Amino acid sequence: MGLSSTSLILDHVTLAHALPPVPRPAGLFSFIAERLWLDYVNTDDVRRGTRMDFLRDFESLLRWMEVSGIFDEERAQQMRRRAQQQPSGAAAAVVDARRVRSALRALAERGASSEIVRNDALGEINRVLGRSAVTRRLEWRTDGSFSPAFVPVGDAFAGLMIPIVESAAEALIKGELGRVRRCGDPRCPRVFYDSTRNGRRRWCDMSTCGNRAKAARFRAKEGQR
Repeated sequence: MGLSSTSLILDHVTLAHALPPVPRPAGLFSFIAERLWLDYVNTDDVRRGTRMDFLRDFESLLRWMEVSGIFDEERAQQMRRRAQQQPSGAAAAVVDARRVRSALRALAERGASSEIVRNDALGEINRVLGRSAVTRRLEWRTDGSFSPAFVPVGDAFAGLMIPIVESAAEALIKGELGRVRRCGDPRCPRVFYDSTRNGRRRWCDMSTCGNRAKAARFRAKEGQR
């Protein structure tokens, strides 16, 4: 799958696919998608007609970035202090984060089959990559390991989405959209990257949607007896 005549503008950033794995505790956030940008898309969850937006405010956005491994605790605390100093900037960052997420959901759900969707997402990716400058450096983690840090130069909020759109950019570069799936449960909006050998993964999570589907099939079978 190509990108027609449009090209990615990635000359001033390095793709962030090498973020080290970090413990991801159970809680509000799910990390089942196998790609950072898809896990981010899954923060907007609509089930049984009820919307659960896990990016309710700047604090919840920051918490997701901590749990996902984008920020360590020290960097997150620095951003919290900046948000207290500049509440309007933090509020604007949340609005922008939701805009990016909307474009990435469209890319996840329809990008493989629609050049228009791919081009729209490309414009959003390049908007984020092109509007801010960041300084990159290597930092110690508290456990003694190393992690990359993204330190905005100027507007502290401008670079928040960069690691996420870099992950989406990598998916475009590698031609991964053909392996991006939406959960087979029509009630579940989660998306994921299918890394199985046969490309037949159906469920976002076997412990939830997969088990519900198995239970439904069992009940239907029992009802036919």
